[in-house]
Amino acid sequence: MDTARMSEPPTPHPSRPRIQGGTVLSFRRSTVGSLSLASKHVIGTGVVIGALAFTLIALLIPVQSFGGTTAAAAAAPAGTDDGAGTISTAFGPLTPQDRDFVRKVRLAGLWELPAGRQAQQRGTRPAIRTAGQHLIDGHTELDRRVIEVGQALAVDLPNQPSDQQQDWLRQMDQAQGAQYERLFVQLLRRAHGKVFQLVAQIRAQTRNSMVRALANDANTTVLDHITVLEDSGLVDFDGLADASPSPSTVSPPTK
Repeated sequence: MDTARMSEPPTPHPSRPRIQGGTVLSFRRSTVGSLSLASKHVIGTGVVIGALAFTLIALLIPVQSFGGTTAAAAAAPAGTDDGAGTISTAFGPLTPQDRDFVRKVRLAGLWELPAGRQAQQRGTRPAIRTAGQHLIDGHTELDRRVIEVGQALAVDLPNQPSDQQQDWLRQMDQAQGAQYERLFVQLLRRAHGKVFQLVAQIRAQTRNSMVRALANDANTTVLDHITVLEDSGLVDFDGLADASPSPSTVSPPTK
């Protein structure tokens, strides 16, 4: 045996690169780790962008809907259009809704004043007589104001209660004792609740200073009447939403 050949170091195989200290393996691991970290950043960024885009779309859809027909429907208070359009006055533009409101304030006094006088005469509870007195005081002053506004703005005003209001007065005429008092409170509280909503709409939207001032006065009066009616303890709040009377429709006056 040749001892010289045995002492020579073996020749490395040409197809197998020599790994020194695990350098190649470490390089592969670091490369995979770097790619994995970069992929996580890309995926995370994509998720964030997608979430922001979804949120923006969700916000834009209701805004666009509100800005369209939905907003227009909510902005316009229900009322009777007398066909005269918007009229320029010294106190600002006077719209059909403004004129309808002025007429409804006048109508309110035409049935609530006699209802208040009746409560003064027929009420057996002090709270009913108190409510009746508030109706008389409030609508006496409000009626004076609405007549002034009607004259200043050339708005023709009604001179008798509507058919619906006359029917409410007939119902109270026919009721007796405790039934009368409950009916008085419920009818007046329902009607005032509806008028309160109308007053708020007109006050927020009118561009006419006289109509705005009348809305302020009506708001104070209606809130006072709601309060004294509720103080009677006879309001059926569950029944307010059932067959609730709405502000009476005013037909355009005939000249």
